[in-house]
Amino acid sequence: MPNLLVNGGEILWIIIFAGAAGIVVFIERALYCHRAQINSTEFLNGVRTVIKRDNIVEAISICDATPGPVSRLVKTAILNRDHGRERVRESLEEAGLAEVPRLEERLDLLATIAQLAPLLGLLGTVLGFIRAFTNLQALGLYAHGGLMTDGVGQALVCCAAGLAVAIPLHAGYNYLVSRVNNIVTDMERSANEIVGIVTENGRAKSA
Repeated sequence: MPNLLVNGGEILWIIIFAGAAGIVVFIERALYCHRAQINSTEFLNGVRTVIKRDNIVEAISICDATPGPVSRLVKTAILNRDHGRERVRESLEEAGLAEVPRLEERLDLLATIAQLAPLLGLLGTVLGFIRAFTNLQALGLYAHGGLMTDGVGQALVCCAAGLAVAIPLHAGYNYLVSRVNNIVTDMERSANEIVGIVTENGRAKSA
């Protein structure tokens, strides 16, 4: 391993740093998505039960105690329940527009690292071959095959390192995008359901 790091040259260290940064971003985003995704059906059933008892304070407390964008959307709907159905929908749309960027935060950075890693590996490959041919050219007639070893070694190490970083980060990026899409779908379904819950309760009170 130490020999590989030496033979890879400066480009290899850049690839390693980029890979480490990508891993940190992936772990942070995976943990965020894990906290953000809840059992929305069970959560909404609990909120519905409390609202039917007209215990708005407890409903808001449940939302505050539950992490994730779904609970924040539900809290927004509850707080705007007295302003009519359309206002509740508008407030949910505004809250949703604020929540989605939080879910997608730093995903573009992860995608960029995954795309750049093989290009950096290719750059290291080219520089390695340039180094090998420069060594051969410098010695001219006295050149021998062993002079190409360092340059070709650098080329192969950088190429492999770039692919080794890019492949898992691409997979991680697609996994996170799938998680975000699931959470957004959950948010949309929960938003439609909470509109019905708060407006039905309002009509029941007025009746």
